[in-house]
Amino acid sequence: MSKWGVTYYVRRFFSTVCLATNALIIAGNDAQKQHYLTQICEGRLTATLAYTGNNGQWDATAVQGVATEQGDDYVLNGTYRYVLDGHTAQLLIVAARSEGSRGEQGISLFAIDADTAGVTRSWLPTMDQTRKQAEIVFDNVRVSRSQLMGEAHTAWPHLNKVLQLATVAIAAEQVGGSQQVLDLTVEYSKERVQFGRPIAGFQAVKHQAADMMLRTEVARSAAYYAACVADEALSDGVLAGELSEAASVAKAYCSEGYFKNAATALQLHGGVGFTWEYDVHLYFKRAKSSELLFGDAAYHREHVATLLLD
Repeated sequence: MSKWGVTYYVRRFFSTVCLATNALIIAGNDAQKQHYLTQICEGRLTATLAYTGNNGQWDATAVQGVATEQGDDYVLNGTYRYVLDGHTAQLLIVAARSEGSRGEQGISLFAIDADTAGVTRSWLPTMDQTRKQAEIVFDNVRVSRSQLMGEAHTAWPHLNKVLQLATVAIAAEQVGGSQQVLDLTVEYSKERVQFGRPIAGFQAVKHQAADMMLRTEVARSAAYYAACVADEALSDGVLAGELSEAASVAKAYCSEGYFKNAATALQLHGGVGFTWEYDVHLYFKRAKSSELLFGDAAYHREHVATLLLD
């Protein structure tokens, strides 16, 4: 693979691997796995998951696209938002529900080539341009039954598991971001001289750096635990509720920790922190976008509370 090809693929790692690949592993049949996973592993295929409508939700109610059975085929209609790399992905894993269904009922998954007739894709301008999003419109898109992943109308448990695994992956990314902004800030504070000495020597700066480290280490523990649970979940070694709880705990803490660290890093860099000469502003934007992706901290704390009450 060329250097450009490696860059192209790595930039789409999350959408291809953490979303679409997990969906194929969990919900795909043997033929779909053989066909698509081989190409993904060889770096010849990029993919993503499209399931959210425009209601701003991240659970089963987010699925607003409709799949109507017509003979041996399905016809898909609907608008999907916040689709990661949706404007460039070659394969779309699409969630749609049967007409009239609500909540977790009636949801199906389909593997659809992005160039299928009736599929319109457009890039969405977002705050974090390092992770592209798209809007995808399905206008009477006809797909065959062979493109159905698993059983019709019963895909929510599979989709939910994919989303939980993706939530764990986002939490792990947030830990890495927290550590990076801490490292950048410590490095900068050793070089930035004020009142005749590096600002790293000021007690107030030390306190903020210590708080950043504390948030990072606690987030790391939460992400590690969630990753262990996710690893067992792929082999069905844990209960669904355990993965859901671990993913939500990790996402809630890592989201807040990463954003607070990024904000502190920006403050300690001063005015140059939001210039192109420094990368801190890029991490700040990613921290905010990843905080909201798949639900913010409040959403996941409420989810954990619901699990504890059940």
